[in-house]
Amino acid sequence: MATSLKTRIRKDIPAEETWNLDDLFESRESWIQAEEEIKSKLEEIASWKGNVAESASALLQSLEARDRLQEAVMRFASYANLKETADGTDPDNQKDSARAAGLGARVEKDTAFIPSEVMEIPAERIELFIREEPRLEDFRRILMRLLEKKPHRLSPETEEVLAAFGEVHKAPYMIFERSRTSDMRFPAFQTSDGKEHDLTFNNFSNYETSPDTELRRKAYEAFTGVLQQYKNTYAAALSVEIRKQVIESRLRGYSSVTSMLLDEQQVTLEMYHRQLDTIQETIAPHMRRFAALKKRMLGLDKMTFSDLKAPIDPEFDPGTTYEEAGGMILEALQVMGPEYMEVMKAGLENRWVDRADNVGKRSGAFCASPYGVHPYILMTWSDAMRNAFTLAHELGHAGHFRLAGQCQRISSTRASLYFIEAPSTMNEMLLSRHILQNSEDERMHRWVILQSLGTYYHNFVTHILEGELQRRIYEAADQDIPVTADLLTEEKQKVLKDFWGEDVEIDEGAGLTWMRQPHYYMGLYPYTYSAGLTASTAAAGKIIEDGQPAVDRWIQALKDGGTKTPLELMQTAGVDMSTDEPIRQAAAYVGHLVDELIKSCE
Repeated sequence: MATSLKTRIRKDIPAEETWNLDDLFESRESWIQAEEEIKSKLEEIASWKGNVAESASALLQSLEARDRLQEAVMRFASYANLKETADGTDPDNQKDSARAAGLGARVEKDTAFIPSEVMEIPAERIELFIREEPRLEDFRRILMRLLEKKPHRLSPETEEVLAAFGEVHKAPYMIFERSRTSDMRFPAFQTSDGKEHDLTFNNFSNYETSPDTELRRKAYEAFTGVLQQYKNTYAAALSVEIRKQVIESRLRGYSSVTSMLLDEQQVTLEMYHRQLDTIQETIAPHMRRFAALKKRMLGLDKMTFSDLKAPIDPEFDPGTTYEEAGGMILEALQVMGPEYMEVMKAGLENRWVDRADNVGKRSGAFCASPYGVHPYILMTWSDAMRNAFTLAHELGHAGHFRLAGQCQRISSTRASLYFIEAPSTMNEMLLSRHILQNSEDERMHRWVILQSLGTYYHNFVTHILEGELQRRIYEAADQDIPVTADLLTEEKQKVLKDFWGEDVEIDEGAGLTWMRQPHYYMGLYPYTYSAGLTASTAAAGKIIEDGQPAVDRWIQALKDGGTKTPLELMQTAGVDMSTDEPIRQAAAYVGHLVDELIKSCE
């Protein structure tokens, strides 16, 4: 495994390893010009203030004007944000990102009157408007959602003031990201063979999967040692984020902050608690068996938190180039049909993907999808086969957002977070199946099983336990218990110990993992990964059983975007998430994978 620190600066990265931001704006100058155009659109929007509900025509024109503005703002903000995530150390990128955030806050403030005025229209009058002006049918879902939220809407003046503080409200997340990409530095560490190993926020994940126990544990010690130094600052940022949400939930009359955040997702408390409780209940026994197998196969003296991602077959670590992985992914996804494949090919061939490793680049992977352009994927490529699964995952998001964007208005494109991870994990499952079907190598079969277990571990363990921490912390915050570094760390340790029992040693460093994940600043996001994987597990099974009809249902669910509730979207895909049955079926599948793995190791 390569342990040298890559110190390439952004300007030295070959263009083919980066995304093409020219598809957003040809130059920074054209980006600056777009700001003036957005301000002009704001003046157009302002002319509708007080007149939104005047007639069907007025309602339509004001909503269409807001959509045009949102599209321009999304493109403007995406350009700045993507530049900063690619290199957060560049002062110009930092300034441009702040500039985009400031404009976004102004837009939020100056358009806050539209939902306020819509909420004053009686439901029967909206139905009359839709009959008078059929083009309003495109906005039906949005209009109905606004009426549903009316009990929690504040006065127009208050909403405008809150929107004006939009940039300030996003500060905790900005501080977290700016710190970890630009300020946090990790010391090199030495192993007993005298070798020195460089460490960064990004490359720590490579050490986590190293077969060398000493290397893995010393990297963990060095990494968590630095987290320890920053814990109070990060806790302060997260505490402000949570406190902001608690205050808003009370102002809006919700029974709890959790209820407010779930309302945005169109998810009930029953669905939320069922997902958290059932996953932990059903997955823990299988994962404890998995951990025990690793301990035995690796000959460990004890199973520590730093050993959980260690490879069982360390001598077999298949590699692949980016180009080879792209070809394999396209072969695996053929079943999804030509329309979907067209998006996948474009993503791989037209520089939608930023795969370089450079100073200042954000860790992890994501897919951003500015409406009217195309998705952008960020990841770091290291010629390891596991990167192919990350790429397939993000291409799943790209396929979803691209199809939804082509079929829906910008205001109806985004599906609920509860569904958002289903398309990405579907791609991973299809890739796993493809490799298994086309390889007779027993070690490759075992590696793919391990990779599949890694997907379930990531979504059914890592993220669900993040979700469990959120559940506990939000309950404390609702009781006005201060959210401190000690509380976060202690509760995270308890969550991990409750899940792993006596099978894994959980130290304070494990409790600091709340510092690694930006999703804590995105509302109740972490638990939704498990919902997406639950749905994709069930839907993938139906594709195997039913063939084309199941594929057609899945593609339709992707195209529906935000026009349906998450339960309706999953029902479109042929999955009923109104009970715990799909969750238990997915857990049983994980148990099957562990059984197969144990058998292969005998």
